[in-house]
Amino acid sequence: MSKPWLSKAAAQLREQIDDSYPDRKRQSDGWNADANHKRRGKSDHIPDPKANFVVRAIDVDARLSDDKRTSAYLADQIRLYAKRHGRIHYVIHLGMIASPIMNYKWRRYRGYNPHNHHIHISFRKDQDNNSEFFNIPLLGGTNE
Repeated sequence: MSKPWLSKAAAQLREQIDDSYPDRKRQSDGWNADANHKRRGKSDHIPDPKANFVVRAIDVDARLSDDKRTSAYLADQIRLYAKRHGRIHYVIHLGMIASPIMNYKWRRYRGYNPHNHHIHISFRKDQDNNSEFFNIPLLGGTNE
């Protein structure tokens, strides 16, 4: 089996988060599927064997700063970016999910993990090799 690798879009967004919040906690960060993800069988954290074992999801610890609301603000900015630009497939945080199903409106997430301790971000397949900057205000972007 080839070594799993993180999509370039996911690596770029993670780098922007790290640059914007250098002192953030990272205990709930992750990208490569653990045994639980693999057992459930459906997750963008599982390396895709049809695409050279790319992983198309990251988890970012919700403790970005002393202000506990920051992760909700960031998740919402990522949601808005996803709606406008289509590089991100879906976002899950605090028991809510935003995806194309309802045009990126937040709705209740009914999955196994409510993602209260981290923001889950999944990326579209066509972004595997796209390392362009994400124009997200909390991550150094501008308000468009």
